[in-house]
Formats: sequence, structure tokens, C-alpha cells
Amino acid sequence: MPRPRTAPPTRTKRSFVLQKPNGQLVPRVQQVGPEHCGIVAIDCAKARSRYVLADFYGRPLLEPTTWPHSRGDFQAAIDRIRHAVRQHNLGDLVVAIERTGEYHRPVQLAFRQAGFETRLVHPFTSQQYRQPADPGHKTDDTDLAAIWRATTHGFGLLEPTWPDDYVALQLLRRHRRDLVDKNAILQCQIREVLHAAMPGYAECFCHFWDDSPAPLIFARHTTAPEAVRQAGLAGLQRIADQAQLRCRRQTLHKILAWAEQAPPSLGPTLDRRRRLISLDDDRLAKTRQILELERDLAHRVVPLPYVLLLAIPGINIVTVADLAGELGPLALYLNANAITGRAGLMPTRYQSDQVDCANGPLRRRGNRRLRAVLMQTADNLVQCNHYFRARAERWTRAGKDPRWVRVKVAKIFSRLAYAVVAGRQLFPHACCQPRHAILGKLLAFHLEHGTDLPALRQDLEAAVAQLPAKPALPKPSRCKNTSTSAPGAAVRSRWRKASPWCWLG
Repeated sequence: MPRPRTAPPTRTKRSFVLQKPNGQLVPRVQQVGPEHCGIVAIDCAKARSRYVLADFYGRPLLEPTTWPHSRGDFQAAIDRIRHAVRQHNLGDLVVAIERTGEYHRPVQLAFRQAGFETRLVHPFTSQQYRQPADPGHKTDDTDLAAIWRATTHGFGLLEPTWPDDYVALQLLRRHRRDLVDKNAILQCQIREVLHAAMPGYAECFCHFWDDSPAPLIFARHTTAPEAVRQAGLAGLQRIADQAQLRCRRQTLHKILAWAEQAPPSLGPTLDRRRRLISLDDDRLAKTRQILELERDLAHRVVPLPYVLLLAIPGINIVTVADLAGELGPLALYLNANAITGRAGLMPTRYQSDQVDCANGPLRRRGNRRLRAVLMQTADNLVQCNHYFRARAERWTRAGKDPRWVRVKVAKIFSRLAYAVVAGRQLFPHACCQPRHAILGKLLAFHLEHGTDLPALRQDLEAAVAQLPAKPALPKPSRCKNTSTSAPGAAVRSRWRKASPWCWLG
């Protein structure tokens, strides 16, 4: 008997929205009345800020006032605002602060601790609200008026409060990213100094930075082809023994062969050696800091559900820490589209009358750090994950733009990551490995970074606590040709259909 066809689920039509969802004030204004709803607009600077209090109609209740950033002045400003609230019988109050890098954070924290609802206005938004009213005229007071206008129209946005674990993770991963960028600059400077003092020396090694410290150790002691020729094989071996460096004789012969054919160096050798040693010492110090930060990041990320992403080949501990530090708690996102939407990974659209350009370039506005993390993750997945590599190759053969391919991979990964992290579960997917791969990656990471055993055990136990429980194997049915000790083919087939965890082992 054929099964009755069910009607496809109807999608709810998205209503036309005039204001940002997290910036609406209309319901609250209707509840207390526009004349009883106050808005405090604050224009922040490094050492002082300026604020004004007005109702929803724009009637000033407190004149624009400047106060320095000190504890006593903060308390005096808060007390003055509270007195104005009681004096004018305000039933609701919103504090709107213009974002200014990190300078607005003390003001936001002070008013949040005082019990006020704080909202943030983007500088681009206040600029657009200031230019029509005061074209070519910018002062602190005109900025305050623009901040007030943006807040009344729904552009004073609520910023969710992150837990301390995610805030610390974000600070550490950004500090590591800054050190990595500086280390890359130092490597470029070292290569320039080497090319001037020892032309062609760096090209003798396939992986100059990854193989071993031998290339730079020999360069620090010689810094000229003439010095290498004078030292000879015995001198190079003596340098390696003093540095307690295990080096193959083939490498020494390669360096001597280069020195015999190398052109003369440029300029004074001692000064270039001094600069080379200084740059290399700075690079080694930053490398040690990066390793320490990576160990700390691993220790902070394993108690979070983001550690489940290690089941995907192409994602390591550092990538997981980057994602957790920039995304924050996934409970703050409505769905996976909110992740790529916050990063600005969506095409622009231009529509006017009969003209409709729906697939324009990517949006320029978005969280750039989150976009960089997602795109870097997409690059790693295309290179190291067989599933995403196969799909990328198929799209490339179809003539797709490489940028489109990376954005597509980032989109697929964001949906997968949202399902894994928000649901705190693992499920069968072509790009994933069994769950024991999570502990294998974590163990390999700590062995590579030289983590001590107590910290290694603590991280492994924290990762095991994040793993979902493995369902028990159902009892086999007592049917013909079926043993009670081992389930038959029919029982195994039913178990695979009933349990999505059978592939985890």
C-alpha cells in the first residue's frame, strides 16, 4: 500500500523589518510614553567623555556635559543622571555609547555596573545621522545629536555579555595572532640580511624555517662565504658540536659547496652579523611566546564544546581557539546563517525598479577578524580534508571562481560547526573522523609543544568530559541462525539504522 504523501512544510514569510531587531525601542516607548523614555547619548574619548540626556521627543533634560575618566567623576555623572530620572519622572532609560575602539569600554562597564542598559552605536551610523543635519560641521555636540537620532531609529544595538572564559580566549588568540604577524615580518628581515651577507645561502635549504635551527646557527657564526670557506668541514662540525646540534654531513657538504660558488658579500660583515643575531634573537623569543600561548589556548579551549571540532581533519587546536575566541558562545547565534552574516560572507544586492543585481561582490561591512578566521579555516579544509578537497576540485572544474569556492566551503563548515558545537554532539559526516581522533590530535599537540604530564592529563580529561555519551549496543533478537554472543547481519543492520553513533567505534 503506498504511503500517503504529506504536504511540504510551509516556510514562514519573513516580515519587512524597518529597525534592527536588537535595537528596537518602540515597544518600550509605547509602554511608558515618549515623554517618559530617556536616552543618554555619550561621545567617548580617551581621557574624557561628553554626554546629554533627552527624552524620546528630543527635549533635552540635561545639557551636554563633559566629565573626565576617573572614579569620582564617573560616580558624579551617574548620580546626576539618576537625579534627573527622578526629577522628570522617567519610566525607562537607555544609555547609548558610540564605539571608539577600546576607549568606550570603561564607560560601558561603569554604566552597566550601575544597572543601566547600555547600547552601542557604530561610528559610521552616527556619521550618517550627523551629515544631513550638520553638513561639514563636526563637534562633540553634533555627534551627541547624531547618536541620539541613531538610537531612536533603532541603531543603538545591544551587545551581549560574553563569559569570562571566552573573553580571555579572545584576548589570548589575538595576542598570538599579533605575535605571528610580527614573527613573519622578522623572518622577511632576516632573509634580506642573509641575502645581502650570504647571497644564495637560504636557497640551499628546502624549508629554511621548519627543518632545524642549523641554517641560522651556521649563519650567525659565519655571516660570509669567505668565513665558511675558511672554517671548512671541521670548523662547521665544531660549530654544530658547540651548539649541541645534530647535523648530517651531507648538510655540511652542501654549505661548503655553496660557499665555493657564492659571490662576495656586500659591505661590513661584523655589522651585518650583529643585526642578524639581534633579529634572530627577537624571532626566537617570539617563537617561545607563541608556543606558550598555544599551550594556554589549548588549556582554555578543551573545557568548551568547540573541542568537538577536532573530529574534522584540517582543524587543529589553534584553529579551534581562533573560532571560539571570535565566535564566542554559539547560544548567541540564532542559526548558522548568523555566523556568516556577522562575518559579512554574503553577496551584496542592488535593486531599483526593473534592475536587480542579486549576486554582487561580498559585503564590505562585517567582523573582519571573524571573516579572516573563517576563510583561513576554509583554506585548511580544502588542503587537508578529503571531502572539502574533492568538492573544491569539482567546483573548480566547473569554472567557479576560487574566491567563490572558499566562501562556499566556509558556509558549509559554519553549518556543520553550528550543529556540532551548539548541539554538543557528533554525527556521521563524510568530512569527520571517529571521536577518538579528538584525543589523538590533542595528545599530538601537547607532545609537540612539550607540555608537562599533569597539564596534559588535565586537558585530556576535560576533552573527554565534552565527548557525548556513546549509546549502548541493543540486545540481539533471538531469531533463527542468530547467536546470543554475536549479533547477526540483520541485528547489526537494525542497530546501524537505530544508532547514529555506530560509526564512532
